[in-house]
Amino acid sequence: MALSASTLFKIGGAQPGLFIYTTADLVATAIASGYFNDVTNTLKQNDIILLVSGVGGTLLVDVLVVTSATGAATVTTTNGT
Repeated sequence: MALSASTLFKIGGAQPGLFIYTTADLVATAIASGYFNDVTNTLKQNDIILLVSGVGGTLLVDVLVVTSATGAATVTTTNGT
């Protein structure tokens, strides 16, 4: 699937920012380079994303760290858990 910007919410912080993102995508899909490209102007390097993903009704929570974003052609993240 693709990013759904409507389920990405900033919940705190200035720098780094803290976001929560909910998706039915697998964690491996969400941490793939470029997954967050549609929100490159929202995310900044070192922002933290609490990723709530669910497949088959089982919710998982992972912590992602944005490794590049602002003005980048490709947003990259790493799994910080």
